[in-house]
Amino acid sequence: MNQLCRVMLLVSIAACSLSASAQFAKPEDAIKYRKSALTVMGTHFGRLGAMAQGRVPFDAKAAADNADIVANMAKLPWAAFVEGTDSGDTKAKPEIWKQSAKFKEAADKLQAESIKLAAAAHSGKEDAFKAAFTATAGTCKSCHDDFRAK
Repeated sequence: MNQLCRVMLLVSIAACSLSASAQFAKPEDAIKYRKSALTVMGTHFGRLGAMAQGRVPFDAKAAADNADIVANMAKLPWAAFVEGTDSGDTKAKPEIWKQSAKFKEAADKLQAESIKLAAAAHSGKEDAFKAAFTATAGTCKSCHDDFRAK
């Protein structure tokens, strides 16, 4: 089974999981889960960034494959920002819990932009891909600025 199939299988399993409170036996399990999801998403987003910024040639298939993973992974980490996960091995700021509506809005925006990014990548049009990448990157930056400690 190749790496992409493994990731997609994990995404499918996670999507069918129980509620967030039942998923994690300990706060550190939730932190590990969300960090893992964000790491996978960031890795694939970085590959897209290299193409969008011209550091590597634009490859429509690679862009589509990576953008699909980003769009799927963008659904996962939010359920792991549960009570009691504001300390420990995390860069999550207290504002996540103090401004939960704003945090949810940021998560929703990332998910919406990542879907647009995948659609643009599948179009095979480099200019559309670059514009969608820039918009998606802006949502990442905004959330990091507001909710992630340095």
